[in-house]
Amino acid sequence: MPAKTTRKKGPTPKATGALVRLSGGNPQIAKADGDAPVRAYIAAMPGWKRDVGKRLDALIVQSVPGVQKAVKWNSPFYGIEGQAWFLSFHVFTRYVKVTFFRGTSLQPVPPGGTGKDARWIDIHEDDLDEAQMAAWVKQAATVPGWIP
Repeated sequence: MPAKTTRKKGPTPKATGALVRLSGGNPQIAKADGDAPVRAYIAAMPGWKRDVGKRLDALIVQSVPGVQKAVKWNSPFYGIEGQAWFLSFHVFTRYVKVTFFRGTSLQPVPPGGTGKDARWIDIHEDDLDEAQMAAWVKQAATVPGWIP
């Protein structure tokens, strides 16, 4: 009979402060309000998605002065004080999904989604249309947002 071996278990990634990645490479960042947790999320985005995250964040900040930021449910959220959240994005294996919570109010309506209000667009490595995204962001910031 072979000798029984035991493996030493080390501390969990959370206990060591190491970055935890969820499915699709989505970084697990603690829920918090403000710019710092959003910057931490973007910095932890894998590969080319980090550049997309930086470009999205800069575009949103430029398009909506005074935008409020937070990380909730392992995703950056953007909103207007008193109007709730209008946009979020999330890392998936092959793309970054940008969700507009009242996307059916936008012109043209973003292509993804079939729900009552939300619509989204999947951004791949080289297909971020900044002009269209800026137009959607500006429109989304003017309609009442989503309150979780």
